[in-house]
Amino acid sequence: MKIKPIRNDDDLRAALRRLDAVFQAKVGTPEADEMEVLVTLIEAYENKHYPISPPDPVEAIKFRMEQQGLTLRDLEAYIGPSGRVSEVLNGKRPLSLRMVKRLHDGLRIPYESLLAG
Repeated sequence: MKIKPIRNDDDLRAALRRLDAVFQAKVGTPEADEMEVLVTLIEAYENKHYPISPPDPVEAIKFRMEQQGLTLRDLEAYIGPSGRVSEVLNGKRPLSLRMVKRLHDGLRIPYESLLAG
C-alpha cells in the first residue's frame, strides 16, 4: 500500500483511480485497508476544496414536499395558516424558530438546511 497526501486535483484524480481499482476488495485484505484510507483522504480533500453548502431553507422544504407528495395544506401543521405557508414558500416571510423545530420534528428536514441562508 502506497499512500500519500492529496495536495492537488491531480493527486485527487490518481486517488480516485486507485480507489476504483480497490473498491471491491474483501474485508480484512490490504486492499480493503487501502480503500478505507483512500476514502478518508479523498473526503478530507473534497470537503476542504469543494465544500457543499446546505440548500436554501425554502428549497429544502419544497424538496421534502416533492419527496413526500405534500401539499401547501399539509404544511399548515408546521408553519401555520395557508397565507403564512405561501409567504414562507415565496420568500416573503422568514422561518421562525418554532417553524424550524416543527419542520425538523415533523418532516425530518435537517436543522442545517432550515437555518441556512
